[in-house]
Amino acid sequence: MSEGMQSYILFKLGETTFAVASAIVQELELVEDITPVPNAASYVEGIVLVRGRVVPVINLRARFGMPRIPWDQQARIIVLDIKGRKVGLLVDAAREFLEISGKDVQPPPDTVSGVSTQLLEGVVVLEDDRLVLILDIEELLSASEAEVLPRHKEVEQ
Repeated sequence: MSEGMQSYILFKLGETTFAVASAIVQELELVEDITPVPNAASYVEGIVLVRGRVVPVINLRARFGMPRIPWDQQARIIVLDIKGRKVGLLVDAAREFLEISGKDVQPPPDTVSGVSTQLLEGVVVLEDDRLVLILDIEELLSASEAEVLPRHKEVEQ
């Protein structure tokens, strides 16, 4: 990771705080209607319509082996744009924006909260002593997962 400052969106899954680079975040959506997709991978919650595009939604709790919980008012879908591909991440809460210096990011330990280190870019300790796990989104959406996620299409409105 570079030494410069990078901005992140922080989100929660249970008591764990994660971060995703804000440069790839298109928007944060309230969780309303998610349409299930038959025969999708167990962690694919379904699809949503975002600005005329059908976007697959990954339930990060399910993806990381955490128990599913009912959505509440704090739950969000973080819509990402990765090299022109849109995908949503269903998380418990997402409200915080933070600048993090690359020099403050430590390599991830072998395993953290059941999340494989291959899915993490690093770990940072905030001034309030919170640990933040920085996700490696490209690894999360690796070629193997690209095969199981439905492709988005333009939809006429």
